[in-house]
Amino acid sequence: MKKVDLRGTDLTGKKALVLGTGLSGIGAAQLLHAVGAEVCILDQNEKVQETAIRLKLAAGMPEGAAEKVTVRIGEFPEDPSGFDLAVPSPAIPLENPLLVQMMEAGVPILSEIELGSLYEKGTVLAITGTNGKTTTTTLVGEIMKAAAAASAGCTGPSGSVTSEGTGTRYSSVFVVGNIGRSYAAAAPETAPDSVTVGEISSFQLETAHTFRPYVSAILNITPDHLNRHFTMENYAAIKEKIARNQTPEDTCVLNYEDPYLRPYGEHLCPARVVWFSSKTRLREGFYLDGDRICRADGRGNVEDLMGTGDMHLVGVCNAENVMAAIAIAEAAGVPMELILSVIRDFPPVPHRIEYIAEKKGVKYYNDSKATNPDAAIQGILAMSTPTILIGGGYDKKNSYDAWIEAFDNKVKKLVLIGQTREDIAECARAHGFTEIIFCDTFEECLAQCTALAAPGDAVLLSPACASWGMFPNYEVRGDVFREYVLGLPD
Repeated sequence: MKKVDLRGTDLTGKKALVLGTGLSGIGAAQLLHAVGAEVCILDQNEKVQETAIRLKLAAGMPEGAAEKVTVRIGEFPEDPSGFDLAVPSPAIPLENPLLVQMMEAGVPILSEIELGSLYEKGTVLAITGTNGKTTTTTLVGEIMKAAAAASAGCTGPSGSVTSEGTGTRYSSVFVVGNIGRSYAAAAPETAPDSVTVGEISSFQLETAHTFRPYVSAILNITPDHLNRHFTMENYAAIKEKIARNQTPEDTCVLNYEDPYLRPYGEHLCPARVVWFSSKTRLREGFYLDGDRICRADGRGNVEDLMGTGDMHLVGVCNAENVMAAIAIAEAAGVPMELILSVIRDFPPVPHRIEYIAEKKGVKYYNDSKATNPDAAIQGILAMSTPTILIGGGYDKKNSYDAWIEAFDNKVKKLVLIGQTREDIAECARAHGFTEIIFCDTFEECLAQCTALAAPGDAVLLSPACASWGMFPNYEVRGDVFREYVLGLPD
């Protein structure tokens, strides 16, 4: 794709097409209208109602402004080559015929993340990776909020630690991206002394061009979204775009144990690299030594920072997320004492190995965010008792072998639902696991799990698949699971 650089461009009067009316599409349309562009927003789903779109637009615009945005639903009747730029929803692939037509006509295509970055005035911390993004981004956001509160009234320059060591002088914190708030909607509110913490997906990076965070992080790269990105090499290259525009003055936090990221960090990354590892005692960086998180300074000095038992998050995957968060926040100028105090109090993020309740001696865990096999492996590793496992869902063309191999005699029954249940069952049998039950509905699945579980067991919703087809998103899937569990008799 041709690189697009709209930095410094006056968009007043420019014709902009926004594709998609989800969170990012609405935010992009609101920002484009605010800077004077002529905005048309398109939803190709003919079932969507124009009134619903306008209500979402109006929620973040001055009174009457939403009526000035053109709304199109279904097939697009106009010649798209007449637009000056297009902002597609992350869910819309570049193979979309309308986008192909616009690219062939030379219309600049940019993501909502790229658009937001054009109007960012503060410091940006951006986090990507196949798994762990939400937990790490949420944790970094909480650390930065604590830093902003602690540094209120300090007199140091923006982004610097004051001589009193009370923290970084950030006035406000915005947590955006794939986590729940549009970056484009938040960008106009930023200031020179604000900080933006972004969870960035591969879909958002695909059409990012000049986006340059002060601190970036790639937590891991494992098979996912290959129905969209086709090859692991292409998927990894898109993830690595988060650091493409960084310089040695910036920082990139990388997982030393990842086979894609180690060579990237050692030879290709343009930023200063900070490593973290759950397996290797690093000469320099953050690493897990037994149940202790340590920092090595590269000069032979090692500092024991905290124990994994000192935090509410469980599993090696969360130890990695915590190490990444420490590295990101420290690079942003937050004192270590403050970072660690926030981590100690930080609760598990909903839907990610989230303990729900114990009912009749059975513990229930919501890991609905495990939408790919590698994430689901972490859920299994976190279990310490016999487990009834719920799996299956939308087919993203992933392989399930490593997930099945990770069962390691922990899984008593595998209860399968959704589009992928036959493929998962076939893979499980090939690995010698035959304790499999098929269910047609999620409600039937939950009832089966409750009936199968004995005191001392765990029931784990960790599907290794996306929720689409049965639920609009993984949050709804997890919420239904939680409501069911909380409604069980004690």
